[in-house]
Amino acid sequence: MKSIANDPERIKRTRPPAATIFHRLGPVRRNAGNPDIALSRNEVLTERTDILGAVFLGMTVGCARCHNHKLEPITQKDYYQLQAYLAATEEHNILLAEAGAQQEWEAATKRMKDEIADLKKKARLLTGEERTRLTEKIEELEDQLPPLLATIPSTHNDFQKRTPIHVLKRGVWENKGEPVGPRPPSVLVSDGFPELGPGTTDPRAQLAAWMIRSNPPLAVRVLVNRLWQHHFGMGLVKTANDFGLKGDRPSHPELLEWLTASFMEHGWQWKPLHRAILLSNTYQQSSRSTHSLSDRIDPENRLLSHFNRRRLSAEELRDAMLAVSGRLNLKERGPSVIVPVDKELVQLLYKPSQWQVTPDVGEHDRRSIYLIAKRNLRLPFMENLDAPTLQNSCARRDSSTHAPQALELLNGDLSNNLAKAFTGRLQHESGGDIGRAVDLAFQWTLGRPPSPRERQRSLDFLRDEPLNEFALAMFNLNEFLYVP
Repeated sequence: MKSIANDPERIKRTRPPAATIFHRLGPVRRNAGNPDIALSRNEVLTERTDILGAVFLGMTVGCARCHNHKLEPITQKDYYQLQAYLAATEEHNILLAEAGAQQEWEAATKRMKDEIADLKKKARLLTGEERTRLTEKIEELEDQLPPLLATIPSTHNDFQKRTPIHVLKRGVWENKGEPVGPRPPSVLVSDGFPELGPGTTDPRAQLAAWMIRSNPPLAVRVLVNRLWQHHFGMGLVKTANDFGLKGDRPSHPELLEWLTASFMEHGWQWKPLHRAILLSNTYQQSSRSTHSLSDRIDPENRLLSHFNRRRLSAEELRDAMLAVSGRLNLKERGPSVIVPVDKELVQLLYKPSQWQVTPDVGEHDRRSIYLIAKRNLRLPFMENLDAPTLQNSCARRDSSTHAPQALELLNGDLSNNLAKAFTGRLQHESGGDIGRAVDLAFQWTLGRPPSPRERQRSLDFLRDEPLNEFALAMFNLNEFLYVP
């Protein structure tokens, strides 16, 4: 079947409005006869509202779902008024296949589903081993259903399915109270700010417009703070998802205001802000603190007397190892990549056949951003190195140090396979000269030549150990794992 999943021009023409995919990133609830449809819809709206408040407004609005917020000036009515902006939001997939391919897929899928439905009817009339055999056959046929066509997951407004929003007593969807319409949280607007009516045709667009034009522009501060956190490891406001009364106070409030104003003055362009931060003296400081007084009075380095040393994230570390080993696949775009994992993990899935490993082995070495992100199956390498759970918004990643990390980097399949590839690259580029191999290893992993002492110790190590063990050791150096 012909697909346009890799056709940039066609994708551009069919691209949905910006940022609507964000609303599809939360847990998806499919009704299979057990959960109540209305309850599931309420949970989806709840998750979207909570994330919207935390990510863009930096407010813990989710605490007001069942009662007025205990710590912030956010009422339960505020919560459901914010939720009302999403009342008509429904899933909408933009198909990337041609019409003929779509018809072919629908016909093939219908034939198999009809066959499966007939077998299920027969299975209900059987017992014992006969029913077990038929059930296994049904499961095999379900695994053989044609793969879904490539789509762009999006959302749109479907006002015929619009969910009436009420203030729910104790947050229970059956206990409906006062009906409400879309309106920002009262603490952020004046008393006279109007509540939108149910006939509003662009509720989410109006919410977005308010967020970027509000005075003060809270959403812009939240975004700018996240950018600062990306570069320094900690935001000017340490609690990136909580700018409320109980959140952390800005370490440099005037700087946060200046960065926010600068971002807006440059037309919401990220590059000028990146440039301003990266060229600053503060960013270019050494991470080695030489001030005993600052260490004593500012142990968290909130006043930035030196640069905070940062360990590479799980994704960055995997990509760095791939790059050094010479195996990094720089291909862009295309479907997500599914890499091999232990069978024991796959068997824990509700439907293990969903984990279909990408057949092209070369695809397994693509950058980590292209790896499929599945909430109920986390890759062991990523999990050990603090990749966050995908169930909730992660305000700031942890950076822990524990034994399983060392075991993963020394004994894990990924690190050992890439160490072998790194060994092959060193042997090829050095022409068998061990001294040259040591020099190249330091240059590629650490970005510098070895010191005389490091070079001698490396040569001494290689007299007794094979080159692949040396390559693995280079992956485990702190200087490789951390941004100095």
